[in-house]
Amino acid sequence: MVKNGYTKNMNGCEKFKQFVKSFIIICSLCSFTISLAQQTKDTVPVCKIKDFPDLFRKKDSVHLAKPPKNNFLILIPLIASQPATGFLYGAIGQYTFKPKQEHARYSSATISGSYTTKKQLLINAKNNLVLNDNKVYLAGDWRFYIFSQDNYGLGSDIIPPPYRDQDFDLESLAQPMTYKYFKFHQTLSYGFFKDFYIGGGIHLDGYSDINDSYLNVANEQYTAHYLYSKKHGYSDTKYYVDGLSFNLVYDSRDNQVNANHGWYGNINYRVNPSFINNQATSTVLYTEYNYYVPLSKRNLQHVLAFWAYGQFLISGNLPYLNLPSIGWDPSSRGGKGYTQGLFRGQNIAYFESEYRFPITCNQLISGTVFANFTSTSDKDRDIRIFQYIQPSCGVGLRILIDKASRTNFVFNYAWGRHSKAFYLNAGETF
Repeated sequence: MVKNGYTKNMNGCEKFKQFVKSFIIICSLCSFTISLAQQTKDTVPVCKIKDFPDLFRKKDSVHLAKPPKNNFLILIPLIASQPATGFLYGAIGQYTFKPKQEHARYSSATISGSYTTKKQLLINAKNNLVLNDNKVYLAGDWRFYIFSQDNYGLGSDIIPPPYRDQDFDLESLAQPMTYKYFKFHQTLSYGFFKDFYIGGGIHLDGYSDINDSYLNVANEQYTAHYLYSKKHGYSDTKYYVDGLSFNLVYDSRDNQVNANHGWYGNINYRVNPSFINNQATSTVLYTEYNYYVPLSKRNLQHVLAFWAYGQFLISGNLPYLNLPSIGWDPSSRGGKGYTQGLFRGQNIAYFESEYRFPITCNQLISGTVFANFTSTSDKDRDIRIFQYIQPSCGVGLRILIDKASRTNFVFNYAWGRHSKAFYLNAGETF
């Protein structure tokens, strides 16, 4: 048996109603934020921009001429809370820099280490670098985790629709698991045209010492991970997914750290051959799109931002933990409002809209309101992408810590269905 399994069948009318409700929530929020921006954009006075270090500088020093600043290092404590980790304590360092060329863009490299109240060790290193006069684009995501996480099965139908969820308890579906995770994803692309890059990458994922806490085969007490692994021919204690990719990138953002206008697109097609680590052959398509709309010519901090990404299993199979899931995107910032790994499937589609606005005239403090939705599939149960959609929304506060690179210290609080969480980090969500 599977622990407290939950399967729902909905007729076409009910599915349509669920989609419409989710769509209305997101559209209403976007309409409200655009209206608010239009009302305020022409009345905001022009003030001198001030960041957090300016508060501790002597007043006379503010008027002294200084050479342009092309690099910035931030070291901050990291405190956060979400269902997947509990309380998280650690530190994060982010180095932001811009080459000396006149039209060069800012690049950033981040490393963080943290320990959680659930006895997890998380080490992350990420890079987004634009070098050689904007001709070379590097994007990397490296991780080592000693991790524990609850699994909830596949498909985004695990949370029932509102009219049927009065007695629903999300934790009743949780299946605890511990494992070690190693990830090395690095792409390198070369600019052939303005803002357009072509390249490739290497992708290594390893999962070991997997322990399903609830699993008891002798008593026929099974988990979603165990049943999926046995059905598709994977070990339930360790597996690897290694491959190579072809990469297309378009990036016209004015600032990678905190964009005010422009757009970013990425298409990554990965091939995982069978001769490496005895893995099964598979192909995976990852697509991502960011778009930034300035809402005021007077104050560029009024921005409506959109983020969409999808990961799709084109052929073959992937082991359970390598299937795309919420919160496991390259930035690890998707799915605010839901615990990491809650929605998982062979395919995932994610959309988020965010309105960013200044609170103080000097832009030291700013805010955001946002909404998102997630949909995942489960081919084994014939659950298709977009058949079930799960929305969430939230608010955020920003403190400007470096005005040259527009780096913010970010606080977000989000509400999902039967779930909520807050997040602290440096730099925007997307």
